[in-house]
Amino acid sequence: MPSEPVRATPDDFPALASTLAKAFHDDPIKAFLCGGRAIPAEQTTPFFDAFLRIMGRHEEVWATPGNEAVAIWAPPDKWKVGVPTILRYSPPFVRLYRWRTVPNLLVLTDLEKAHPAEPHYYLQFIGTDPAHQGKGLARTLLDPMVERADREGVGMYLENSKEKNISFYGRFGFQVRRELQHRRGGPRMWLMWRDPR
Repeated sequence: MPSEPVRATPDDFPALASTLAKAFHDDPIKAFLCGGRAIPAEQTTPFFDAFLRIMGRHEEVWATPGNEAVAIWAPPDKWKVGVPTILRYSPPFVRLYRWRTVPNLLVLTDLEKAHPAEPHYYLQFIGTDPAHQGKGLARTLLDPMVERADREGVGMYLENSKEKNISFYGRFGFQVRRELQHRRGGPRMWLMWRDPR
């Protein structure tokens, strides 16, 4: 059985950023934002490190003890990132996206407009190093948060970029609330919601 997840600290973020970069190596949204190019994991690691530091202030980054899998959560009413924070952490985004940085902000704008107003835990990213996939590690990260959300009586929300993952999240009670087609010929996303039980 996989070990219980642990709350990550900033000392863990470099290793966890590498885990996420490997996990998202074939993500359709990442490829779209990078102009359809395959980007090596080492080039996207600073991007994920920035998100870990931005959302890590809420102390809801959970990982397996060996950093093989990680989930970044925002607690209810804490999901939105302010402009000053975005500007502070913009260098890794600009290095990754280059001239696409400004057009790519439209993707963020569309996602923000579609974000639910109800209180919820927001799963910003979850990923497992491909070398460790298929071992139930994502489940060990999701189960405790599902139990917590039910205990607190709040919903859960995520943005899924792969149609094949709909059934996986469905096992935890998530349902597609909306399909979002990105601008400029971008890929679809499935915006998924889970009511508390």
